[in-house]
Amino acid sequence: MPGSSSRRRQGGANYWPGFVDALAALLVVVVFLVMVFALAQAFLSDALSGRDEALGKLNRQIDELARMLDLERSTNTELRLSVSQLSAQLQSSISERDALLARLSDAESELESIRAESAEELADAEERTALAQTEIEKRDIRLAELLTRAETAETSFSEEREFSQQAQDQVALLNQQLAALRAQMAALNEVLEASEALNAEKDVQIVNLGERLNQALATKVQELARYRSKFFGRLREVLGERSDIRIVGDRFVFQSEVLFESGEAVLNPQGETQLAQLAQTLKEISDQIPQDIDWILRVDGHTDERPINTIQFPSNWELSSARAISVVKFLIRQGISPENLVAAGFGEYQPIDPGRDEIAYLRNRRIEFKLDQR
Repeated sequence: MPGSSSRRRQGGANYWPGFVDALAALLVVVVFLVMVFALAQAFLSDALSGRDEALGKLNRQIDELARMLDLERSTNTELRLSVSQLSAQLQSSISERDALLARLSDAESELESIRAESAEELADAEERTALAQTEIEKRDIRLAELLTRAETAETSFSEEREFSQQAQDQVALLNQQLAALRAQMAALNEVLEASEALNAEKDVQIVNLGERLNQALATKVQELARYRSKFFGRLREVLGERSDIRIVGDRFVFQSEVLFESGEAVLNPQGETQLAQLAQTLKEISDQIPQDIDWILRVDGHTDERPINTIQFPSNWELSSARAISVVKFLIRQGISPENLVAAGFGEYQPIDPGRDEIAYLRNRRIEFKLDQR
């Protein structure tokens, strides 16, 4: 029995160190797991906080986009209202222009009618005057004959005393006829004077109507010239003092290099910027031009005398015309009415510098704008 007890104590002492080691290893594993869990929780917290910041930033961007969308919608509404107002103003201008054209047509018709009536009445008066003059000549001949007969009767009175009474009767009759003839001549003179007065009055009416029309046209031309000067002045303020943009007479001139590349008819970005400022100025000025002035902006394309021969532009005619059309299309996109625009190409046949050097070629390559009346 003592021997078995001693063996059991020796056997129990052998298990305890292993158990302690297992507990220590388990404790180390638990500590490691706790540390791993703590690190993972820290990393997860950092990741979640980063995601919260990204989500907040994304929400702020969404709010900013919503505000921009509202602003864009408001701008779109204002633009639609402006387009509607411009359309109404354009329709009103067209109606007033048609009314003015109708009034001018009526005035021309009335003028033609007055001229026709005056011509007919003048022809009738001239015909009546010619007939009266013929009648007077005939009466003068008859009077001369009667006077001759009277003289013959008076010279033979002493010889033919028996016919004296008859001769006196004839003289009295001749006097009566002469008085009647003078009355007819007076009446014809009155008719002639009345006809001449009527013709003079109608000539005065024709002259007055022509003067009124000329005055009206001159007034419109003067008003348009005033707005042209204002338009050029505003353009000079907007575009600034530049050597490649200048005023020549009644035209505003852009050098082609400002708007186009060499041999091209597509507007470059700098040209679009300049033309956008021109279009904005034109819209501001056009709102001030009276609606009864039928104005246009003429866009003229010019090249130098050196020929071009490409598939797209067989000659300078095509190049200058295509450039003018490109400018007109851009102005239409900027809100200028097509009814107030004209594009024309002159090729190399309207130079402003007759020289044949690079400076002359540079000046002749140009786009001209002229505010004119239709």
